[in-house]
This record gives sequence, structure tokens and C-alpha cells, in this order.
Amino acid sequence: MAGSLVEQRSIDVVPDEERHGTAFSQFTLWLGANLQITAVVTGALAVVFGGDVVWSVIGLVTGNLVGGAVMALHSAQGPKLGLPQMIQSRAQFGVRGAVVPLCLVILMYIGFFASGSVLAGQAVGELTHLGETPGILIFALASGVMAAVGYRMIHAVGRAASVICALAFVYLGARLLERADLSALLADAHFDLPMFLLAVSLSASWQLAFGPYVADYSRYLPRTTSGRATFWWTLSGSALGSQWSMTFGVLVAATAGDAFMANQVSYVVGLGGTGLVAAFLYFVIALGKLTINVLNTYGGFMSIVTSISGFRGQKVLSPKGRALYIALIMVAGTAVALLGKDSFLTAFKDFLLFLLTFFTPWSAINLVDYYLISKERYDLDALSDPHGRYGAWRWDALSVYVIGLATQLPFLVTHFYTGPLVEPLGGADISWIVGLLVPAALYWALASRRGNTGDESGVSPTAPAAPAPYRQEHGSPRP
Repeated sequence: MAGSLVEQRSIDVVPDEERHGTAFSQFTLWLGANLQITAVVTGALAVVFGGDVVWSVIGLVTGNLVGGAVMALHSAQGPKLGLPQMIQSRAQFGVRGAVVPLCLVILMYIGFFASGSVLAGQAVGELTHLGETPGILIFALASGVMAAVGYRMIHAVGRAASVICALAFVYLGARLLERADLSALLADAHFDLPMFLLAVSLSASWQLAFGPYVADYSRYLPRTTSGRATFWWTLSGSALGSQWSMTFGVLVAATAGDAFMANQVSYVVGLGGTGLVAAFLYFVIALGKLTINVLNTYGGFMSIVTSISGFRGQKVLSPKGRALYIALIMVAGTAVALLGKDSFLTAFKDFLLFLLTFFTPWSAINLVDYYLISKERYDLDALSDPHGRYGAWRWDALSVYVIGLATQLPFLVTHFYTGPLVEPLGGADISWIVGLLVPAALYWALASRRGNTGDESGVSPTAPAAPAPYRQEHGSPRP
């Protein structure tokens, strides 16, 4: 099984004999996943909605580093536990209570699958000369097939995309600089706090949205893999890839204006050239989106399985069941893509910021629990037992999560809702900052009141490396 291309695992623990790879694999995967057209559009939104080049780039860097650090802390959980990301939420919310954030995560996967399919469908449609709708369908099918193959295929595509897309972005960047008056763009810098914070929020939300599935792609790493190495390689790949793409988007939006907004894919390809060069760039756009859409499909199916298994007690999934769940995500995401493809830009900006509202409290609770309360140890058997240590529903933790959501609403800015405290702040959106700090503090206070701070497994955090019989029950010791 260790050498099989088609993955057999789903939400069950990855045993030591099947672990493989190095922490550097996280760099190539997340670099490739972020060198793509949707990240370009995200960066462009900072300018489209009123920012200048200089402060938009600074704001995007800030958000990518802060949000990326939170995301990378989740990645470091993978080698320790050998579990998908969201099943860990059972330790905080209960075996069945974890269904609350899981349902929201599934919506996120479907939304990102759909938004990626719109842009990739344009590229595939142009490449095959079949048009946008067939392009979306072809792309969605390819995403589903690769997700069905699983972990090894995902990392192989990430490695290829990190090289091919990087070369393409170097070429496109050079072409863009030939057209842009860079000195004029840099000279036109005027700090505007709401626009700066919008740029920070756009990139932070981009990174934080990876939190619910980043450990899915580090869980096969050997148990002895350094947590620091996993953290830094993940952060480096994700922050570098996203900032590279977003900076390109800022410059494109600042120089092209309406021409870029009308058709993002066609403009970017036209910037590169015609003929074989254009065909190659359409392929690159499709490849970059394929990398991330496979992640969305793969993570989506595991989140559905995690939700259902909390009530059915299921630990192992058959190949037929795996294919069914992947098909569900693929069909739902494709339907949303086809329905929303004509109003992409505004809808995507609101989608990103609205998602941020739900996942910052989850990240805060998960990270405080894992690193500060449980000391990187969980009772893995209890994660599947609603009558065990973590219980079926942890209403106190769920209450903290709801409070975390509610405290963000006064500071939230979206197309369909603006909080009452936004205007006194000059229109700035700081909801994601509130959504990290408030639930983190409340959950820590809650754990202190429970009196369960310390090692969750009941074993000293300085214990030696776990022998084989022990490994199915606990995370490994801290490095």
C-alpha cells in the first residue's frame, strides 16, 4: 500500500509504515496551489475597489504573512496526528458537535471549487475551442478524477505546477513591465486606511481559508518530521505563491482597468502573446486552477465523510463510497459555477470576506486547543467515540464559536451587509482580527475554568518517541 498511487486512506489514521516524504513537499504544493489566476484576481480586487499600487501590495503582504502563519500552524499538526484537518475539531466541539464548522467548511469547498472552475473553464474553453460551459465541465471532471486518485497525485501535480506556473509568471511579469509605467504607479501612493485594511483582509482571508484543509496534505509525512520545518515550508510556499500572484494582479488592474475586469483570463493570456504562447498560457491557467481545485474536491469529500462518520461511527471508507462523495462535491461545485459565472468579481470578493467570518473563530479555537491546552496530543480513539473523552457535543466550545462569529458582525464589510462599527472606523474591515482574538481568549479562559490545561493524552510532553502500539492512540511528543 505504501507504494500505491491510488490512495486507500480517508479519515482514518495514517500508520507509520505508510508515512513518506519531507517537509519540503509542503513548499512545492502550496507554491503551485497559489500561482494561479484566482489569486491574481484577489490581488486585483484591492485596486479595483479603490486602492493604489504601493499600499495595496503592502497590505497584501501583511495579510499573506499573518494569515499564512495561522494556516501553517495547522499544517504542522498533520505529521503529529496523521489525521485530516477537520476531524481534529472533534476534540474541541465534540464528535458530533464538529459537524457545525464542518458544514460551513463544505460550503467553502463548493464555493472555491465553483470560483476556480469559472476561470479555469474559460481557459479550457479557449484551449479546446469548445467554449466556456464545456470548459467548466471538462475541468470539473478532471478535478474529480485526480482527487479520487488522492494524496500522491495531488503532490505530484503540485510539484509540476510550482515549476511550470513559476516560469509562466516570470514571463508574464516581464511582459507586463514592458507596458506598465512602474515609476508612475509607485509615485501615486496615498495611504487610505479602509483600502489598506481591505487589501489585508483579502489576502488574510485567502490564507485563513486554507486552514480547514492544510493538514490533509501533511498527514502522510513521517511522525519524526520537524514541526518547525513543516510550518516554515508551508508558510514560505503559500505566502510566496500568493503574494507573487496578487502583486501581478495589482499591477494588471492598475494598468488595464476595465479591459482586465471584462475578462480576466483572456486579458492575461493576451498580455503574453498569441499562437503557441497563448495556448501554453491557457494550459498554465488551467493547471494552476487544477492544483487548487483538486485540493477543494479532496478536502470536501473528507469533510462530508467526517460529518457523517461522527453519527455513524465509521472510520474506513470503501472505494465506491469515496467515489460517491467526490462526485457530490464535483457536481455541487460545477452547478454553482455554471449559475454564477456571469457575476464573478463582486461575488468572489464578498465570498472571500464572508468565509473569513466563519473560519477565523474556528482557527483560533483549534490552535489554542492543540498547541496551548492539549500540548499537541490527542486521544485518537476518543475522536471517534461520542461517549469518550471528547463527548458528542461540547456546547461550551460551540458557544465560544458562536460568540466569535457574532463579535465580528459589527466590523464586517460585504456587498450585502455592513456592520454598525464600520463607519466610525472609516470604512475599515477589522472583523477577522476580532474573530481571531476574541474566541482565542474566551476558549483559553474556558479551558482554564475546566481545569484541563496541560497534556491532553495524560502522558508527559517530554516522553520518548511513540512505539508502534502507542501510535494509534496519541500524537507524537513535541520536538
